[in-house]
Amino acid sequence: MFTGIIQELARVEHIERQTGLSRFRLRFPPEHLDAVQTGASVSIDGVCLTVTNQEGDCLFFDAMQETLRLTHLGDLNTGDVVNFERAARIGDEIGGHLLSGHVHTTAEVIAIDTPENNRTITFRVPDDWCRYLFPKGYIAINGASLTIGDVVDDTFNVHLIPETLRVTTFANLSVGDRVNVEIDSQTQTVVDTIERMGLRPR
Repeated sequence: MFTGIIQELARVEHIERQTGLSRFRLRFPPEHLDAVQTGASVSIDGVCLTVTNQEGDCLFFDAMQETLRLTHLGDLNTGDVVNFERAARIGDEIGGHLLSGHVHTTAEVIAIDTPENNRTITFRVPDDWCRYLFPKGYIAINGASLTIGDVVDDTFNVHLIPETLRVTTFANLSVGDRVNVEIDSQTQTVVDTIERMGLRPR
């Protein structure tokens, strides 16, 4: 499990692309590698990946075909930076909301507005996932726990403060980029239950 509080950025050092599989070597700040072990779970741009090896400050991860299909990890190139969070431990402060690291879909950046000391990013999501989006609800984008701003049809936005921009990749996003999205599990459960009961307004 993860909290959605991004710890820092890691850099893609190398990608070995095979049929249906990509092997990633990512360089981490050394202060975040304490007691890391092979088999540990790490959120990489919101995707729960398993550490397969370690060499110095670099960790290795495999992303299989289904992961590459559902996420933007297949778009990454050498030199790119990604958000990361190591798995939460019992007793850790939950500053965001609980995440599984299982990405549901991707969203496209369609607009970026930069009022003074702020940034508002608007995303478009596939129609199947729109029913889980509510103003002031939780959402995870590239592994970061965020609060939804406005929701209009198949789009929503988030408002980012300077500190969020400093410690995440959101400052580097451009219109047309894809991001990983994990829907809040409690919201999904409530909406699905209401729909099964036939109570959702038509």
